[in-house]
Amino acid sequence: MPPSSETGGAGPGDAHFVVLPDCADALAAARFFPRTDTRTLDHASGRPWLIGRWSDQEIVAARAGRAAIAVVGCCPVDPAELERHAARMRDLTELDALARRWPGSFHLMATLDGRSRVQGTASGLRLVFHALVGGVRAAATRADVLAAAIGSGLDEEQLATRLLWPVPHPLHETSLWRDVTAVPPEEALVIAPDGRTVRRSRWWTPPEPTRSLARGAPRVRQALAEAVGARTGAGGVVSCDLSGGLDSTSVCFLAAASPAHVVASTWPGRDPADSDLAWARKAADFLPDVEHVVWDPDEAPLVYTDLLGIDDLMDEPSIGVMDRARALHHLPGLARRGSRLHLTGIGGDHVAWCSEAYYHRLIRTRPLFALRQLRGFKTLFQWSLGDTARALADSRPYDRWLASSGARLRDPLPPGAGGALGWGTPPRLFHWVTPEAAHTVTRVLRQAARDAVPLHPDRGMHGDLEQIRICTRIVRQWDRMAARAGVPMASPFFDDRVIEECLAVDPAERVTPWTYKPLLATAMRGVVPDVCLERSNKAHASMDASNGLREHRGDLMALWEDSHLARRGLVDAGTLRALAQRPSTPGLQDAVLYSTIACEVWLRNLPQQKDTGF
Repeated sequence: MPPSSETGGAGPGDAHFVVLPDCADALAAARFFPRTDTRTLDHASGRPWLIGRWSDQEIVAARAGRAAIAVVGCCPVDPAELERHAARMRDLTELDALARRWPGSFHLMATLDGRSRVQGTASGLRLVFHALVGGVRAAATRADVLAAAIGSGLDEEQLATRLLWPVPHPLHETSLWRDVTAVPPEEALVIAPDGRTVRRSRWWTPPEPTRSLARGAPRVRQALAEAVGARTGAGGVVSCDLSGGLDSTSVCFLAAASPAHVVASTWPGRDPADSDLAWARKAADFLPDVEHVVWDPDEAPLVYTDLLGIDDLMDEPSIGVMDRARALHHLPGLARRGSRLHLTGIGGDHVAWCSEAYYHRLIRTRPLFALRQLRGFKTLFQWSLGDTARALADSRPYDRWLASSGARLRDPLPPGAGGALGWGTPPRLFHWVTPEAAHTVTRVLRQAARDAVPLHPDRGMHGDLEQIRICTRIVRQWDRMAARAGVPMASPFFDDRVIEECLAVDPAERVTPWTYKPLLATAMRGVVPDVCLERSNKAHASMDASNGLREHRGDLMALWEDSHLARRGLVDAGTLRALAQRPSTPGLQDAVLYSTIACEVWLRNLPQQKDTGF
């Protein structure tokens, strides 16, 4: 079932498309999307099903009778297998099992008897949005594509909420465009044969975290090996981050055991206390067939580099713009070494470790054990006894916690124990946000709180899922930027199968103050040499952030000189200019500017998005 048009293919890693229903009116809707420089995959009726850009390596599609299935992204399924599934499919809910079985990261679409279904990943790395276009319901992998098709403007209220630090669930998962709706990552969108009626179907639920470390570690190792194998099995040259940390080191050793030739990439930190290079070289000594490239630390971009030069198409603000230059700087050098794909260790912090908030439950179910562990966390993170006790005693449900946050948006940042042991860090607005914007945010937040349901009843699982989804929204933008730079990126830790196996392990064994990432260290024993698993810390690049504030204060001044946020009445540009002139102001090192800068950079770039973004 090849695409009906062979023009307009994108480079690997930059697949994006619209999904149209199989009805007569969909032909009119298709005219809202450009057909030049794009590819099309048709329904059996000959009407367009997918319109967009993808490379041949990123799509597998099959049709059998009245059913068709398409997979776009990274998924090691062959057309013959997909055709067998299509031939057996009697109901679209059968896609649930397929989505939970295959390794990789992909969008999954199917049609059957005129009904259509589309879904992304539970991680949130691949999203789905929908809107009424030309009288029918169209779905897409990017919100701005739909917004451009229907001529929709920005939702000013939702934009204001993105100034929060942090942006809490469910506000960080909403679309920023009017009349464009986001589908929660755990749900699929089903479009009826009339092309207008839609419903959502839940296909993914997080596992119960009951598996022991001894039973869970081998499953984590297998899932991570399959995730890496899905990217390296075709051979060729791939590159890997090798920071010396457990996450990137694990991915690098798994890739080195594959048919691919591996180029390991290490950016030493500028901080003399940074031990990344020593640990990376220790790992490289065990990988004689791996080419180890060590970059000059003085050439590494600082945080806040080139904010004025960003011209990537993004469908929402992303704090990833702060580190964009750092994330992409080495890719041209790796391309010159033949790399077709760059593997990162991003996500290991989010799945191999977990939220300390599980101890809010454990203190009630296993009090003696939890008290011993909490004493360790209190010392490790320097929590005060009073803050720790108050956080553990707070039993408010999520909706009440979120509603109460709306009354304290201008308060100082709360102590660490409250966020770590509760539903999350309470959101804040800073003094440069205007009173009018703060009023809007307060109202939107309270409205959201009325119907807000946590991602899981357990604070710990909710925290894990929220942090995974916040990070994947950053990586989602980086992935497109990297593909544009010539070497697509992949983060195997964020594959759904890896996430599931990690979340299934008992948090009492997964997060402990006494051992660093015990789940990953146990899982990789026998794959990674023991001496490389002994690291018990990681670099934080705080010097790169503080130096970046000083060295790029001119760019920050320029951002606020003609601020798009200020034009909309959301921020006081004078206050922000004054801060840019004082980069050593206490508190700026805590990333409190990130959400504001993300919104400003995004707004400045919007006028460049003159078409649908294809």
